[in-house]
Amino acid sequence: MNKSIFLLATCLVTLCTMAQNNISMETTYICPPCGATCDEVEHNSPGVCSHCNMILIKKSDSKTIAFYLQDGVEVLDFAGPMEVFAYAGYKVFTVSADQKPIKSQGILTVTPDYSVDNAPDADILAFFGGNSGAASQNPKVIEWVQRQKKVQYHFSVCTGAFVLAEAGILNGKTATTFHNALDDLENNYPKIDVRKNVRFVDNGNVITTAGISAGIDGALHLVAKLQGLNAAKRTAYYMEYDNWKLGDGLILSEDNPYSKKKSTAFFKGFEGTYEYENNSELKLVFNEHEGNLTANLNGVSYPVYHENGDIFSDVGSEPILFQRNEADEVIGYRLREDGKLFQRL
Repeated sequence: MNKSIFLLATCLVTLCTMAQNNISMETTYICPPCGATCDEVEHNSPGVCSHCNMILIKKSDSKTIAFYLQDGVEVLDFAGPMEVFAYAGYKVFTVSADQKPIKSQGILTVTPDYSVDNAPDADILAFFGGNSGAASQNPKVIEWVQRQKKVQYHFSVCTGAFVLAEAGILNGKTATTFHNALDDLENNYPKIDVRKNVRFVDNGNVITTAGISAGIDGALHLVAKLQGLNAAKRTAYYMEYDNWKLGDGLILSEDNPYSKKKSTAFFKGFEGTYEYENNSELKLVFNEHEGNLTANLNGVSYPVYHENGDIFSDVGSEPILFQRNEADEVIGYRLREDGKLFQRL
């Protein structure tokens, strides 16, 4: 990169930063729901919650999700996606047919927040497996599903797909479900194109997943669609969920969050050993599985996410600004525009 191009790039980064600062002043940020008093606090800039240390998110990015639960519901079917959506900053509430306590797999007692008679509107409606016939064969529940006109997305895990099928949501669409129930879904609902051996199916506004743990993958995929791939990656990192393979599903919608991935060669250009704070060093390597850089510091690995150009960010959404020389070689990075240049060693 010659000097003029480098100066232009620097100006663009500065303008981008100024624009982001202006936007942040006009945007409200909140803490992802954690049950503490900080849930009610609003912020005028991005950052980390000083109370629970969770990354603040844009209030406009937060969604309201209704989890319909029936007696006998599979624990991980709903608990996995609940963890994903809660950390991503979505407000989750539970609904059942009559609001009476239910037993998940005969073990965990859950008291739903609402019944289908008094549940508020939701942006996303979610259904789960484990005795799902109690929901799919309950006319009152199906009528409730069909009445929801403000729903932006329908989401199901495992045999929760049968509720969407019975309500007609999956007619003319492609779907999947728990591996032992695939034939039943295909035989009982001929208007659905049932797919086997897929982790999830994304029709755009309707996402169905395979069984149990696959719900976590589907939930992360939905977060990636709504908030961007880095938000989903941060959520998976927080959960220490290492099983997620980016794009490991059937994506039939145009809003594919994995379609603009940078090449391996791009990331390889940043690999190396760098200076770090307090006279220590860190090593950057490309993690092919995760599709991002990994910083190894004092024996611990931290993901580093690409934003745009030579701008990256850490797990706390703090910027990492790489700098090149006239030969277009990465020579170091700054943590602030006017901060110290940590040299590549």
